[in-house]
Amino acid sequence: MTRIVLICCLVFSLPLAGFSQTFTHVVIVIQENRTPDNLFYGLCTAPFGTAQSCSTTPTSTQYNIQTTNWLNKSARGGVIQPLTVSLQNTYDLSHAHISWVKQCDLTAGQCLMDGAAKVQCSPRPGNVCPTQAQFRYVVPTDVTPYLTLATQYGWANFMFQTNQAGSFPAHQFLFGGTSAPTAADDALHVYASDNGSVPLAGAIGCIAAETTTVALIAPTGSVAPIYPCFEHQTLADLMLGAWTWRYYAPAYLPGPATSPQGSNIWVAPNSIAHLCQSTGYLGTCAGWGSNVVLKASQVLTDIKKCQLANLSWVIPNGQNSDHPGMNTGGGPDWVASVVNTIGNNPQCANGETYWTNTAILITWDDWGGWYDHAAPQIIDEYQYGFRVPFIFVSAYTPAGYIDNGTHDFGSVLRFVEGNFDMVEGALGFADTRASDDLRTFFNLSQPPRAFSPTPTKIKAETFISDTTPPTEPDDD
Repeated sequence: MTRIVLICCLVFSLPLAGFSQTFTHVVIVIQENRTPDNLFYGLCTAPFGTAQSCSTTPTSTQYNIQTTNWLNKSARGGVIQPLTVSLQNTYDLSHAHISWVKQCDLTAGQCLMDGAAKVQCSPRPGNVCPTQAQFRYVVPTDVTPYLTLATQYGWANFMFQTNQAGSFPAHQFLFGGTSAPTAADDALHVYASDNGSVPLAGAIGCIAAETTTVALIAPTGSVAPIYPCFEHQTLADLMLGAWTWRYYAPAYLPGPATSPQGSNIWVAPNSIAHLCQSTGYLGTCAGWGSNVVLKASQVLTDIKKCQLANLSWVIPNGQNSDHPGMNTGGGPDWVASVVNTIGNNPQCANGETYWTNTAILITWDDWGGWYDHAAPQIIDEYQYGFRVPFIFVSAYTPAGYIDNGTHDFGSVLRFVEGNFDMVEGALGFADTRASDDLRTFFNLSQPPRAFSPTPTKIKAETFISDTTPPTEPDDD
């Protein structure tokens, strides 16, 4: 195998000083498989906005949502008008790397963003894919809590997933800044590029079946797929000592009943060898301890008990995921319930009030195959991916704040590093390559805003008491 290092096109950010004032808690809420054009069309319509509220060349008071003339090279005239789709739709779209390539339509180093019609559509049993399946926006009334959060707090017009594929590599970037197997591989631009093959019990990570592999992408040469157990530092490692961390995810069991819990593509720590400390193929991650919680709703209970870690990643059950074709529509209420539980939590015994010392970062792990008009900057063979929604919630974020800076998952890591007084870019991965640290979304020197709950149909107590077996947040 030949590997060539490309350094001509990467721009590395200089370390920034830590924030002069910080949040005690940071909660990263990760949803599934949507773009701004697909999920947040309602920002351009009443009661949350008007057509003038949105523009593809936005001012500081406009959302970057395209509502007409979506690019489609397969259509007469090269454009198509979007149709609606329910959040609980009956089909899924491919979001593998090959689908990214088709949708991007890379020409002279730029994505033309007109190839979404080539993205494969897979209907659920008993259904068929509708016409222009990729060119649809979610009915705004299905996502009212999201629209409320976006307009009441901070919205990013340009947040891009760092990778060019689906959930497994995306969660690796959000957890550790790279999907590369090692730091040396990251320097060589060698990344795990897709979700991987799960030939036996459906598990992935360091407790996967022996024959499980994930594909690698590299600048040149043939790179063989590898077993998905990596070894490099992560954001969790930087927290050890002075700070606490916790990763909440569902205990979904893929495949046969012998599959190990937590062995799935959205449980990022399972693929980091020193964090997992695998007991063997189809075994357990003995090193997790209390840091990985395989019950998504436990985050709500921990908040109520004043047991919120300094840094938390929060992944939903499949029922409350926004993954197309498999959710039950609970995603917006689930996310809003996390925010409401933090905002409504009374003062803890140690005197802290979560609402005044917590930042909540809400993002989506990948684009899910849906249309989006905003072209990413291409810096190497696998970075960056398409745009995903991002909302920054805190008591120090102005209502209706719209940010026009360019962000990616590395920006999230830089924010955490700066907030906890680490060197920004300490991992040397996407956190180093990112151009910002999200500090424009808040001003901790201002008095905190009073909390106003986001209305939901499903309350936090219902999520906590729900005994329905969890389904997978992502099945491809």
